[in-house]
Amino acid sequence: MSNNEVMLPPAPAWQALARHYHQVKDMHLRQLFAADAERGERMVAEGAGLFLDYSKHRVTGETIDLLIKLAEASNLSERRAAMFRGDKINVTEQRAVLHVALRAPKGAQIMVDGANVVPEVHEVLERMEAFANRVRSGAWTGHTGKRIRNVINIGIGGSYLGPEMAYLALREYSDRALNFRFIANVDGAAFVEAVQGLDAQETLFVVSSKTFTTLETMANARTARAWLVDQLGNEAAVAKHFVAVSTNANEVQKFGIDTANMFGFWDWVGGRYSMDSAIGLSTMLAIGPENYRALLAGFRAMDEHFLEAPFAHNLPVLMALLTVWYNNFFGAETVAVLPYAQYLARFPAYLQQLQMESNGKSTDLQGQRITYQTGPVIWGEPGTDGQHSFYQLIHQGTKLIPCDFIGFAKPFNHLANHHDLLMANFFAQTEALAFGKTLEELEREGVAPAQRPFRIFDGNRPTSTILAEELTPFTLGALVALYEHNVFTQGVIWDIDSFDQWGVELGKVLASRIIPELESDKEPDLHHDSSTNALIRRYRRLRHAAR
Repeated sequence: MSNNEVMLPPAPAWQALARHYHQVKDMHLRQLFAADAERGERMVAEGAGLFLDYSKHRVTGETIDLLIKLAEASNLSERRAAMFRGDKINVTEQRAVLHVALRAPKGAQIMVDGANVVPEVHEVLERMEAFANRVRSGAWTGHTGKRIRNVINIGIGGSYLGPEMAYLALREYSDRALNFRFIANVDGAAFVEAVQGLDAQETLFVVSSKTFTTLETMANARTARAWLVDQLGNEAAVAKHFVAVSTNANEVQKFGIDTANMFGFWDWVGGRYSMDSAIGLSTMLAIGPENYRALLAGFRAMDEHFLEAPFAHNLPVLMALLTVWYNNFFGAETVAVLPYAQYLARFPAYLQQLQMESNGKSTDLQGQRITYQTGPVIWGEPGTDGQHSFYQLIHQGTKLIPCDFIGFAKPFNHLANHHDLLMANFFAQTEALAFGKTLEELEREGVAPAQRPFRIFDGNRPTSTILAEELTPFTLGALVALYEHNVFTQGVIWDIDSFDQWGVELGKVLASRIIPELESDKEPDLHHDSSTNALIRRYRRLRHAAR
């Protein structure tokens, strides 16, 4: 499972860790716990209502010390301060990176190009609150005078994954009289299913696109507009059934949306970091302004913890350093995120974009190709579903898969002993992954000799345990910010830009060239590679035959 030939940067802090890795790589968690009776109480950290137990990792105190020295040598403190004060740390786009400003308290000062951005943030937030209160109270009505009962969020990437994840996570706090649906995929099935059974008179669309030109989002928005006008028979109805999260007033107005119902955000907010900006309008409509403020407070509490806590007690820093440890020394290629909470079913998908779009980079900040591994693959499903799906591979497979287990002490739904059963599995899995089961234990249990080879669990599989009291709006904000700053810390250590996403652009450009080739009535003159040309021709034959 270990990779002894990993490429590392030549810096002394990296090389010191490499030497240490060869000393400890074969240590087993059984051995580490046996040698230190207080390990499980000592290797913990706490902040913003979240408790982190990292004792079930293949690390010693010296490992943590060396990893912290790596963070210090990477100038993490300086880079962190630069982000919080609004420096343009997104170097390839020359932009500030200020999602932390979205939850800054009123009266704070964060400067971008000589202007304090915090008053603008709160002005948008107050407009969002006024609008949400009108919709939730019934004061805002549709074109025919009926109150809104259905809200459909149209976006893609961060403007979809964030709102959908947050809505599902906080359903217990949502207004159940309102029905929320989310559209991202340009596949027409996404739209058809989202509007299935809905009354257009009672439906509000929130269209989220900074430029109001995003291909998938605007294709779905135009289809939604046509559906609404067809149902209500009047173009004027658009103004009462559409609002925009955008900065392009001209395009919003052309679409038929009153710019008074346009909620803006800024180029210093990346899409995958935007769920607490105006992109969160549908979240606020669902849970109400007061709960939304609590969500922002959770973000802010984790921001303060990340900014102030020493590295040895800093949750985002510790989690990032552990990711670097396995990614760059053990050769682990993935991290599994395993929330033991059905409400967090979409949290792993949300983190896939947050982490993989941020740190899926192979060029350093100086523009040089790098030879070491950067961002791991992020994946996961809620427990206990995953236990009957992929846990077999984590327990007894040949791949080393570090796991983040996320659990809560208090349930929302007090159904018999369901929550205790859930959390018993939560604790059991991390114990089993750490310690496994030996041949000697199987012998003592009387397992038949022929069965023993198949029932050995090696253990020594690393896990982080994140435990909170309850899944509240505050807790969700803290949890998301934990992973935001975790990602930032990884990027600093790998010396990459975690805030651009040029890898997303090439496919968009090529798709825009192919669209007219698919839609043309005449056989197009194709100039792609032989595979793409042949596939387009086959698609056109099958498509036209179906007409």
